[in-house]
Amino acid sequence: MKKIVASGKTIEEAVHSGIAQWQVPRDRVHVVVLEQPSKGLFGLIGVKEAKVELELIPDPYEEAENFLMEVASAMGLRVSVDRKETKEGLYLSVSGGGDLGMIIGRRGQTLDALQYLVNIVANRYSDSHIRIVIDAEDFRQRRRKTLEELSERLAGRVIRTRKEVVLEPMSPHERKVIHSQLQNHPKVKTMSKGDEPNRRVVISLRS
Repeated sequence: MKKIVASGKTIEEAVHSGIAQWQVPRDRVHVVVLEQPSKGLFGLIGVKEAKVELELIPDPYEEAENFLMEVASAMGLRVSVDRKETKEGLYLSVSGGGDLGMIIGRRGQTLDALQYLVNIVANRYSDSHIRIVIDAEDFRQRRRKTLEELSERLAGRVIRTRKEVVLEPMSPHERKVIHSQLQNHPKVKTMSKGDEPNRRVVISLRS
């Protein structure tokens, strides 16, 4: 936690002085009054200024970004992070030099693990639940397109062979893409079976 002590003729002036050092909004600091101002004898002698202690309240999104940059640095990667607000939550897009495939991992498994950890870090500093999505090199969009095409292709196979198809284990997010793509299909239906992390999507004929 960052703390500083600031002073001024009034408490508000002392607080303003401290905030100016950090250049953060007022709601990012917790204020403890250490000394009240006093005018001294006859209001002339021994004037005592107000003294306050300011404690910086961490920004959960900033903490999440810092954690992500530190992990990338530990992997030997120099990256930058762009943030964007979406309906799903905060979207952090990682870009930069080096092999970003290290951050993505096989079928996005490393990316999912990083996203899980970043959400834990961010929610540690937040009063309400927040959700952060991490992406690198537009992997999630490309993966979604791949899964949508795969589900349509496998639906065609099920119709042709009249046998159900069991897919490889997938994350909840990826299973959701398959379910969503085929939920209104007139001839096939989907369900999930098995336990995490080996839960799989099953595509079968509608009865």
